[in-house]
Amino acid sequence: MTIDTGEPHLSPVLCLHSLFLDPRAFDGLAAAGAGRFRFIAPEFLGQAGRLDEVDATVTMDQCTDDVLALVDRLGLTSVSIVGQSMGGDVAVRIAARRPDLVGRLVLMGSSARAETDEHLDLFGAFVDRFEREGFTPEVVDFVKGILFAATVLNDPARSDIHETWTKRLGELSPRLAHAARGVVQREDALALLPLITARTLIISGTQDQARPPAWSDEMFDAIPNAELWRIKTAGHSPCLEAPDAVIPRVLEFLA
Repeated sequence: MTIDTGEPHLSPVLCLHSLFLDPRAFDGLAAAGAGRFRFIAPEFLGQAGRLDEVDATVTMDQCTDDVLALVDRLGLTSVSIVGQSMGGDVAVRIAARRPDLVGRLVLMGSSARAETDEHLDLFGAFVDRFEREGFTPEVVDFVKGILFAATVLNDPARSDIHETWTKRLGELSPRLAHAARGVVQREDALALLPLITARTLIISGTQDQARPPAWSDEMFDAIPNAELWRIKTAGHSPCLEAPDAVIPRVLEFLA
């Protein structure tokens, strides 16, 4: 399911997906930017089509190593990165470790913090639940409440969110628990932020419950060349919740 639009003459954009989502979350961005950029959206270790590759918790550093190995296999020497949620966790680590590699960085619904004690307990118990029960309708509703703003979920005009993501989330495997625990238990990465030299766009939905706006402020303050864009109509997944506004802004920034 890894996406690679494959144009070697175009500037590559590495798209790193959120937990519970997959490379298809970037279909709209790739379609809008067709002919302008080469879009590469890999599956994370322990997620999507790579569930069978792990049998224990997958750390953010393991994901970082895995993505960098892909970059090296493809022979890429300069990339832009668009990271959503945990994709941003990995993007921050890549950009800090390899400042020579990353020219532009877009962080959506992301942060550099470890989870709070409250979230550790809540999300940890939730991972235990879906590992035990699978992605039942109740579990899917809980995930949608994490991924999307309440105003989006309650908007009759946004039935697409319910139809698409109720189906896709319901297809997820309990084996996703190994990757999910890595996200929930991720280490703090705030000390890495000043090492990032890439020009950075931080996109934060004001209704984001999983990664609150104050966590985006921390990234904005610490990354030397950063700008912050706050969106009132979005929560944790701005590119899916407000595509008509977000996708053109991201493409403009990447250009």
